[in-house]
Parts: sequence; C-alpha cells; structure tokens
Amino acid sequence: MAPEGGVCKQVVESHPKHVKYDVGMGKAEKNNTLVKSATGLGEKHRIPSTNGVHELLECPVCKSLMYPPIYQCPDGHTLCSDCKLRVHNCCPTCRHELGNIRCLALEKVAESLELTCRYQSLGCHDIFLYYSKLKHEQHCRFRPYNCPYAGSDCSITGDIPALVAHLKDDHNVDMHDGCTFNHRYVKANPHEVENATWMLTVFNCFGRQFCLHFEAFQLGSAPVYTSFLRFMGEDSEEKKFGYSLEVGGYGRKLTWQGVPRSIRDSHRKVRDSLDGLIIPRNLALFFSGGDREELKLRVTGRIWKEQ
Repeated sequence: MAPEGGVCKQVVESHPKHVKYDVGMGKAEKNNTLVKSATGLGEKHRIPSTNGVHELLECPVCKSLMYPPIYQCPDGHTLCSDCKLRVHNCCPTCRHELGNIRCLALEKVAESLELTCRYQSLGCHDIFLYYSKLKHEQHCRFRPYNCPYAGSDCSITGDIPALVAHLKDDHNVDMHDGCTFNHRYVKANPHEVENATWMLTVFNCFGRQFCLHFEAFQLGSAPVYTSFLRFMGEDSEEKKFGYSLEVGGYGRKLTWQGVPRSIRDSHRKVRDSLDGLIIPRNLALFFSGGDREELKLRVTGRIWKEQ
C-alpha cells in the first residue's frame, strides 16, 4: 500500500543539467592541468571512507554530496533540497510524494565525517569536517584558474603553467620575457568601439606571468580605451608587485600606476571597476595624430616587485 498522499505518476529519469559544487575534477593531474568545463558533465567526486557512510550522503539524482536540508520520503529514501524541486516533490526511488520530512539523523551523522578536499589531485592534502569542506573549496589555493583570455567565451581551466601553454597554443597570445614593454596598437576604424579592439600579451617577469590587456569599450555613453595588467596567481600575492602604464603624444601624456589584479578576478570585473589606464576616444585620436581616422597608440609600461 502506498503511504497517504498517493503515488507520483512522473519522475525525472536523467540527471539535471545544473552542476553542484561537488561534481569532481575528473582525471586531473597535479601539474600542468587543463580542465574543460561542460554543463552537466564530470566524474563523481569519490571520497575515501572505510564505513561507506559517505555513500548515504550522495543524492540519488545529481550524485553530489547532500547538505542540510536533506529530505526523505515516507519510505526513508533521501534527496537533496535542489533535486527535491527538480523532481516535483516525487521520490525518484519509490515515486511516493516527498512532503517536507527532514532526515535529521543523516544530517547529524554528516557532522562527524572528515573528508579530503576535491582538489586533492591538484595538490591540496588537507582534511576537513563535512560542513567545513564546501567553504574551504570555494577559496582553496589549489583550485584551478579560469582562462584569462577575454576575447571569447573560453571554458578552459587549469593551473598557471597549463594556462600559459593554452594561451600560447590555442589563443596565439604573444609571449614576452622582461619587465618593461612598449606596445603599439593600431586600428583602422576607431569609431567601432564595442568589442572592436581587444588584445592580450603575456609577460614573464620575476619568474611569474602577467597579462597586459588593451581594449575598447563603452563607458556609459562615452567610447573609451583601457589598458590594465593582471597577475597570473593568487590574490594574496598580487600586492607583491606594482606596474605603471603611459600613453601620449604631442607633448601630452596619461600615466597610470597600480597593482596587477589576480586572474581570480574576472577580466570583466577588473575592466568595469576602471582599475587601469582609461583613455577617452577623442584623446586617443589626438595622440594618434593625422586625420584622426586611424588609431595609433603607443603604450609603454613597467612591472616591478615591491620591497
């Protein structure tokens, strides 16, 4: 006999496309690792356990670890809160209506578990209590970086050596050694601003890598050019370095001095914060000279290590 409330006539058979944080990194190597994101794909993160309790905490739908509130049907089958909504309140195991019964015992058991970080294969060997694991992984220094190339929607992630090789091989980014630079940017039609000009150069300096960005974008209703530097490393290290940028012509110049932002911050976040050299288009065309119908900007700069 079905419990009071009836039997659901429909149940979700396939896994949802939404990927929860506990979907694993797949067969990632510790060094020179690239991972391509794919919505709804990925290997389940296996956690060492001698008693199999962690298997009870795996949601039967998304195969991710469950965190409170954990729900159960009248027959005791458990489900995470996100998937409870996806299956329209129907138990995917027995098809009975779920209701709002909490599995408090399983939530309590989880408190006693100690688990490894999901980025163990990338170098993190710390152990965490079950409910501390998620917070740690959101800030783990071994978590992969996103590709800093902003000219396309690139889903590649990886460690710094792998991303440097990826930028060179897959995006054809120019690579330079040295801590000073002198770059010339030319654009035939500078009146095309939105997504019209975008360039990236990678510098190897002090044994670290830096991304120099130059692009055109719309600042409100004003077309502008911007250039800024990003640090390929953790945000806790970015303040160890400084940089300056300069652009000018005809006896006038603009200068900028700042701290290279970590690539943990997205390209768009850095750009939209205006944390870099901002050049109004009219001034950029003045620096370019001639008939003001062609952009010819020379940006010079320097990177240094703070004492």
